[in-house]
Amino acid sequence: MYVSWVRDTLMGSELEKSKESRTRQDRARCGERGRKWAESSRQAELLPFCPSLSAMEAAGTGAVEALCEPDWNPPVAGQAAVARFKRNPVAPYSVASCRVGHPSIEAGFLFDPPFICTAASRSTAMLVKWTKVALLATAVCAAEQSFLFLPRHLEASKPVDGRRERDYVFNVTLFDDIINAIDVMQEAYFQPWVGTWPSAIDWTAAVLGTHIAGTLETLHRSLEIAASMGIEISEGWSATENTISLYFSQLIGFYFGQNIFALRQEAYDDMLWVVLGWLDATKFIDGYSSTPSRPPFGFGVVSGDGNGGGGGGVEFPTETLRNRTWHGTLWTPAFAHRARIFWELAAAGWDTTLCGGGMNWNPRLLPYKNAITNELYIAASVMMYLHFPGDDNNSPFIGSEHNQPKKKNKKWYPHDPKYLAAAVDAYNWLIASNMTNALGLFTDGFHISGYSSGSNNTKCDERDEMLYTYNQGVILTGQRNLFSIDPNPSYLKAGHTLIQNVIRATGWDLTQNSPVDNLSKFQPGGGELPPWRGLGRAGILEEVCDATGECSQDAQTFKGIWMHHFTAFCLPITQPPSPAADHPPALKMKKSAPSPQFWNTVAKEHSAACQRYLGWLKHNAHAAARTRDSEGKFGMWWTAGLLNMKTSEIRLGPDSLAPMEGVTDYRNRGVPRTSEWVLDGEELLIGGKGEAGRPPVIYDDQSTYGVQHPMTGDSRQSRKGPKRTSREVVGESRKMVDDDPNTRGRGRTVETQSGGLAVLRALWELSVQTE
Repeated sequence: MYVSWVRDTLMGSELEKSKESRTRQDRARCGERGRKWAESSRQAELLPFCPSLSAMEAAGTGAVEALCEPDWNPPVAGQAAVARFKRNPVAPYSVASCRVGHPSIEAGFLFDPPFICTAASRSTAMLVKWTKVALLATAVCAAEQSFLFLPRHLEASKPVDGRRERDYVFNVTLFDDIINAIDVMQEAYFQPWVGTWPSAIDWTAAVLGTHIAGTLETLHRSLEIAASMGIEISEGWSATENTISLYFSQLIGFYFGQNIFALRQEAYDDMLWVVLGWLDATKFIDGYSSTPSRPPFGFGVVSGDGNGGGGGGVEFPTETLRNRTWHGTLWTPAFAHRARIFWELAAAGWDTTLCGGGMNWNPRLLPYKNAITNELYIAASVMMYLHFPGDDNNSPFIGSEHNQPKKKNKKWYPHDPKYLAAAVDAYNWLIASNMTNALGLFTDGFHISGYSSGSNNTKCDERDEMLYTYNQGVILTGQRNLFSIDPNPSYLKAGHTLIQNVIRATGWDLTQNSPVDNLSKFQPGGGELPPWRGLGRAGILEEVCDATGECSQDAQTFKGIWMHHFTAFCLPITQPPSPAADHPPALKMKKSAPSPQFWNTVAKEHSAACQRYLGWLKHNAHAAARTRDSEGKFGMWWTAGLLNMKTSEIRLGPDSLAPMEGVTDYRNRGVPRTSEWVLDGEELLIGGKGEAGRPPVIYDDQSTYGVQHPMTGDSRQSRKGPKRTSREVVGESRKMVDDDPNTRGRGRTVETQSGGLAVLRALWELSVQTE
């Protein structure tokens, strides 16, 4: 609502009427604090507002500045910034409603106008007189800030030249590298006769399907981009169509090979990976089947004479063949049906009795509301609203509505408001949950203290500080898609801030476009590893387990997930959102739809911000590419590729590893048998989950190492025995493998291959935007 008001004010007649009144001093006053925070490394937020005119009148002359002077609490990504306002002894009340953020019309925004909180003390009469001008000036400054997706110091610095940052040529080196990466992933790991990757576990296989769908979209976009550049695509279309058909046929095979019976009994995040995967597939089908250039103009042949003999003037392919719908649309109902079933199963994890909302992770453990399950629920729900085409299939499986009276011929329609409501509710809960740390990164999740001992506490008050890369990624898809429905720039701004926080936590300086550490000091054999920076080192994205070589199957999948959702977030904004009439009444704009000027400005700033990440992305892609072995298989630890390290040269100093105090690395070491996770005396009911907790071994495709068991109480999955130190793990690995750091632990797997594919695809998608 607030965005609608600002938009209409900026683009409407009020702006024109007030041009003379909006002096330089007004602009400076309303933007002073906003610019201060924009120059910082944290997210720039809107200005603080005083609660109301009536509050000022009650406080009396001279009290305005004292009432509303904020004691700033720096905002971080994923959290709404909060300003604590000092209480004036003169005033008989606290001004709790003074805050940073978007004031609501429903809360009295129009009837009880806010004022600029930094205004000097004035008489009440003067304040009333200048209400309209002050309000307009505030809106102008706030709107300007909302379009800036980079901090001021980056806005002012020299922008990255995408052409210079990219030494790849379209459709040659980088494009071929992507094709080679997916070729290896499918030829080395996928078995068509069983329709799956046998070495994958249930949830990582679902993610692999998502990577296939994403790569198909990139192949499709390559045709459109080539055509827009004037490249002849007749021959290229035929070759690309063949490749698309090949991998789409394998996606169909995976539809039948997916272990859906086991997945229905697993954790809620496992189910939601299924939803995202098949919605990505339906989105690709919808886009590819409707491409105007399919088949390209001039692809048909017309014969030479008009008698039907030696040519007959007949065009081939005939019009009937040309007008046939692409065969992939046949699978849209099946993919959509599976997505709906698993969304309904997963939606049972949403709970408001504990923590005021949020998705629970695993119904077979004590309540744990973690970042990934909630981010998946947001992303899956908004994609259900946007891309679910409807479903009239009541069989063969039933969803969470099985206890309701049966209805014959029940149908599920596209753009159902319940999906959007679920996404918005989950997003609001996550943002308000205090799940981000001092680096602006999402920690893993919350426990409820005393829950296992019968306490009546219902608050999420025990935060696990563990950091994983994928917790910073999936939310980006949710934010981008929410923006496509409600064009509020705050969704994009929050996403860009999170991306910038991730990049900073890898040890990369976006201003200098280089690592913060002098890498010449860390040459092979030259000493310790570069210091850990929060989510990586030397400008390279890492998991905490990378340096020691003890990553589980789960962790081997995480970086690829981040890159996939980063790519989705940074795709160009090419079209306005659907008209307001297409959305539920609660989200309709009260005024007009976004103007072309508004839309173009947001699209331009979004693209410019994404281009600033290109140097860092290229840095990571080159490092990942250098981990490939002679068979083209990517390794897990990209930093080893950057530094050209050997296992015997790894030196782990005091700053080389992430601090692990107060965290539970359950994704790598397994869920502990403690009172936070399980009740006393209960078996640990969590199946393989990547076989976390096993000692690192050389990965053998023929072993049972990669098999995931449904969470049905198999006690063999409980892990016992003392935990070993990282140095002990590294020592054992050295005895077992050669000098390649990426053969330690599980070695090169289909999951590490998907990570290499994802980072190359991300680089290509951002690089072609500079063409």
